[in-house]
Amino acid sequence: MNRSFPWTFDQGKPSLTDDLFASFAELIYRHTGIRFGPESKFVLERRLLHRMRALELPDLHRYYYHLLYHPEREAELEVLIDVVTTHETYFFREKNQLICLRDEIIPMLMERKARDGNLLLKIWSAGCSTGEEPYTVAMLIDEIPELQSPEWKVMIYASDISARALQAARDGVYGPSSFRDMEPRYLKKYFQPVGENRYRISEDIKKRIMFGKINILDTSRLVLFGRLDVILCRNVIIYFDLESKKRAIDNFYQRLCPGGFLLLGHSESLLGLDPRFHLEHLKNDMVYRK
Repeated sequence: MNRSFPWTFDQGKPSLTDDLFASFAELIYRHTGIRFGPESKFVLERRLLHRMRALELPDLHRYYYHLLYHPEREAELEVLIDVVTTHETYFFREKNQLICLRDEIIPMLMERKARDGNLLLKIWSAGCSTGEEPYTVAMLIDEIPELQSPEWKVMIYASDISARALQAARDGVYGPSSFRDMEPRYLKKYFQPVGENRYRISEDIKKRIMFGKINILDTSRLVLFGRLDVILCRNVIIYFDLESKKRAIDNFYQRLCPGGFLLLGHSESLLGLDPRFHLEHLKNDMVYRK
């Protein structure tokens, strides 16, 4: 079978040509929603070369061919997605917003739910990376005495597109950089030392989180969550192009209950993206509400 490519094989020269860069960028975009622009060419090339050499392939053209046609292409695509996505996070990142969640948002939701006779609270950490965000949410939930009553049920979902990041989240073992903005009392209460400067999250907190590999652009998979009260998707859509941002925000809107909250990163905004969310100015932070 003849197959045509936008470039020709050039054995022994692994550099990323403009045409090949565009092909890789489009492949990654289709699977993640992340758009690599020309300014990211050097960064992407370094990461692609790492995978090319790991597979002992002669050049990046062959690596692209591998991703398209090799019998294990899907497994390698997962590895590539993990390599090119960003996993920078830590406990209590953007702390004011999380305090707002504990002290303002959740009490508002509890009051309404108690009035309606619905004592189920559902929270989703979308793009959870290595787990620091959902575990932080679980620790904050643990500080609300009313939610420890057996009458209340709290479900915390956490998802990411990186299988490696999710495995690290499930393991729940962290080093010093993850604790750089966390009060020492949380380390003492919710973690156990497992080696030099390494700590494991307590089983009581770990069992409160349901981790899963889900793409936030995959509308059909998100239906599994049902209706949610709070969605945290912080510092994720900043890497998306406009079309992918709109798709993600629409998915969040469809999954949130009426009056539900969407928490984005402080550098992210819905301005010009979706008028169906209202920006609420609360005491500790500003958040979006359906």
